[in-house]
Amino acid sequence: MARRALNRPTDTELEILKVLWQRGPSTVREVREELLGRRQVAHTTVLTMLQIMTGKGLVVCDRSQRAHIYRARQSRPGVARRLARDLLQRVFEGSAPELVLYALQGRKATPEELEEIRRVIAEVERRSR
Repeated sequence: MARRALNRPTDTELEILKVLWQRGPSTVREVREELLGRRQVAHTTVLTMLQIMTGKGLVVCDRSQRAHIYRARQSRPGVARRLARDLLQRVFEGSAPELVLYALQGRKATPEELEEIRRVIAEVERRSR
C-alpha cells in the first residue's frame, strides 16, 4: 500500500507527465519550455522533478545522449485508470455508482459526454453476461 501511494503523481508531476504524453520523449529543456507557457519554472526545478519522478518509477531516463531524454513510463490511460481506482477505493469505498453520481452532480454533462457514459455502461453490461 505504501508503494502505491509513493507512485501516485503529485499535481506538478501530472503536469510534467501531460507534457511527456503530448510531446513524447523530451529533454529537461523541452519540458521546461512547454511548462513556461503555463507558469514560471526554473530549469533546475524541472530537472529535480524529473529525477524524483524517475525514482518513483513515473518516468524513464535515457542517458545515452548528452542531453538526457525522459519519457513517461505509463500511458495516460494507464495512469488515469490507476488514479481512478485509487480514488474509487479511498473516497467511495469501491462504489463505482457513487463515484459516477458525484462526478455528474459536480457539473453539467454535455450530450456527448452522456452518450459516451451510456456507451461505456452498455459495453460493461455486454462483458458481464
